[in-house]
Amino acid sequence: MAILKMKKIRESGEKDIEDKKRELQLELAKERASSEIGGTVKNPGRLREIRRTIARIKTHDNEKRGDKK
Repeated sequence: MAILKMKKIRESGEKDIEDKKRELQLELAKERASSEIGGTVKNPGRLREIRRTIARIKTHDNEKRGDKK
């Protein structure tokens, strides 16, 4: 899954954003599970980037929700 920047998130449709968010959350859960059972993480920076991308998507959701009020 590619890391998304805010510009790409804003250009994407709502359904695409939700799908990407679910995929990223699943990927993050898999990476965390593999590291918890004692496996080595191939790319430790990947966890950070996944978390940041999820945060960007959530920020976008909050901005949209704030505009509707």
